[in-house]
Amino acid sequence: MIRTNLSTRPFYNERAVHFWLLLVALAVVGATIFNVTRVLRYSRSDTELATRAARDETRAADLHQQAARLRATVDPRQIDFASAEARLANELIDRRTFSWTDLFNRFEATLPDDVRITAIRSRVDTDHGDILTVNVVARSSDDVDKFMENLEATGAFAELGRRIDEHLNDQGLLETTIEMIYTPSGTTPPATRRTGAAKR
Repeated sequence: MIRTNLSTRPFYNERAVHFWLLLVALAVVGATIFNVTRVLRYSRSDTELATRAARDETRAADLHQQAARLRATVDPRQIDFASAEARLANELIDRRTFSWTDLFNRFEATLPDDVRITAIRSRVDTDHGDILTVNVVARSSDDVDKFMENLEATGAFAELGRRIDEHLNDQGLLETTIEMIYTPSGTTPPATRRTGAAKR
């Protein structure tokens, strides 16, 4: 015999369903609020960046115009004059830092007994540095060659092969004018050594 009452409505757990629906609705509302705040923040930041970029472009244009006006007011002759003065000042500074003592020590260490220096002139070249013009008196061309070889061996002198002038004087000695590049950073030879010099 069936004892179930079929006329009554079945029981459903409506409270649990309503609770989960409420949670889902809250999550959707929260996500919507978060997205809206993010959109507003990014929109505000984009507006600020666009305003700053426009301001920077305007400032750059003003600076370009100022630079153009300044270039138009500058006299090229004044620039050339200032450049020449700066080069002259640099040359004077280089001459003050030039050590004649060091140079003479190098000559003393490398000069053969049969060669004598009569004059030395120095000038500063922008490309090569210190250029020396040295006048020497020797008994023969071989003595001059030996002197040049000794100088080159120190590492402080370069391009020694250029002889500007060479002739015999009234005493029958060979007078030679040599031009060379002097780099004081080269190795200084000991003052007591005379490389390749004739023995006394």
